[in-house]
Amino acid sequence: MPALCRDCFASAEALPSPCPACGSRRVLSHPELFRLAVAHVDADAFFASIEKRDRPELRAKPVIVGGGRRGVVAAACYVARLSGVRSAMPMFKALAACPHAVVIRPDMAKYAAAARAIRALMERLTPLVQPLSIDEAVLDLSGTEALHRAPPALVLARFARDVEREVGVTVSIGLAPNRLLAKLAAGRDKPRGFAVLSAEEGRAWLAGQPPAVLPGIGPALARKLAAQGFATLGQIAALTEAEAAQRLGPEGPALAARARGEDSRPVSPERETRSVSAETTFEADLSALPDLERALWRMAEKLARRLAEKRLAAAGIVLKLKTARFALRTRATRLPAPTALPETLFAAARPLLAREADGTAFRLIGLGAQPLAPIEQADRGDLADPEAPRRAARHRAIEALRAKFGEDAVKRGRSLG
Repeated sequence: MPALCRDCFASAEALPSPCPACGSRRVLSHPELFRLAVAHVDADAFFASIEKRDRPELRAKPVIVGGGRRGVVAAACYVARLSGVRSAMPMFKALAACPHAVVIRPDMAKYAAAARAIRALMERLTPLVQPLSIDEAVLDLSGTEALHRAPPALVLARFARDVEREVGVTVSIGLAPNRLLAKLAAGRDKPRGFAVLSAEEGRAWLAGQPPAVLPGIGPALARKLAAQGFATLGQIAALTEAEAAQRLGPEGPALAARARGEDSRPVSPERETRSVSAETTFEADLSALPDLERALWRMAEKLARRLAEKRLAAAGIVLKLKTARFALRTRATRLPAPTALPETLFAAARPLLAREADGTAFRLIGLGAQPLAPIEQADRGDLADPEAPRRAARHRAIEALRAKFGEDAVKRGRSLG
C-alpha cells in the first residue's frame, strides 16, 4: 500500500511503521495516497497557537483567546479543550469550566499576519487556493506533480513542515477527491494531523453518521430532518432525486448528493463574499432604545467601512440582537437601492431595532449587509433621493480625514454621549 513518512518524507509502495529511515511513527498509508489532489488545510487552535508561539511559558497551560466575561471564546488551545472549552462559548461558561485558564485579548493584526504567511506558502504549491476563513483554506493540486516532482501528498507534508518552521504553528490536512470529503478528513486527525479519505470511504462513513455531521446542516435543519424520520445520512443518501425533492424541497437532491459524499464545487481563488457584518457584545445589558441606537450607529459605521474595504455595497440589511438569556433575534429588510453609507444603513435598521426595543435586555447587537452588490451600484441617487451622491462624497472625505489624522479627527453628533 502506498505510504509516506511525514517526518523524513520517505515514500514507497510499502513502508512499515516506524519508518525504517528515521524511526518516526508518523507514517501515512492509503491505497489512493498518491492519486488524490484536493486538500483542506486547517490551522490548529490558530489564535491560541500564535499566542503560545509568542509566549513559550504558556505552552503547557490552558489558553483562551477572547474578551471579557461577557464576550465569547474566539479560540481555545487543546489543553483548555480538555476541560470542555469550545470556540463561541460564552466566556463566563468557559472560565467556569476552566478557571485556571490564561485569557488573552484577541490581536487580529498579529493573527492576520500569520495567516498571510501561511497563505503565501500555500500559493507556492498551486494557484488554486481558496481561503475559507482566516485559519483554513482548500487547495487543488491537480496537475502540479510535474512542477513539484512529487505527488500532492508529499508536497502537502512538506508544506506542513514549512508552516511549523516559518510561522510557528501547526496545521491539519485532509486529502480527498473533493472539497466536502477533504474538509471532513481534516477534522479526523487533529491536531497536527493528515488524513486521507477516498470517495468510497467517505460514503461509507457518512452513511452511519447523524445529519448534523454534514457541514451546512445546523440545529434547525437537523431537527427538521429528525422530525421526518432521518436519523442518519445514509437514509438521506438513499433517496432518489425525485424523492429528495418531494420530501426535502428544492434543495433536497443537492442534500442527498452531499450525504453520499458528492461535491462538484471547484476550488476558486476568488471566494465569493455572501455577507459582510459587524457586531459587538455590551459590557452591560442594554434595554433603552437611545442606548441601543448609539450602539447601532457604531455598527453602521463599522459595517460601512468594511463594505468599502471589500468594494461592496448593501442591497439589504440584517439586524442581529441577542438577549441577556442568549436568545437570538434576527430581522432583515431589503433596501430601495444599494448603499455603503453609514447613515443609510442606520436609517434602514433603526425601525427594525425600535420594534424589538420592548424593554428586553440585550447583550449583543450586530448589523450585516445581505445581499451584496458591487460598490459601483451604491448611492447613485435618483428622483427619490437626488442627494445620495453628495452624501457619498462627504462620507469619502470624512474617511480620508480619519485615515490621515486618526479615528477621532471627525465625529458625527450621533456618536457622542
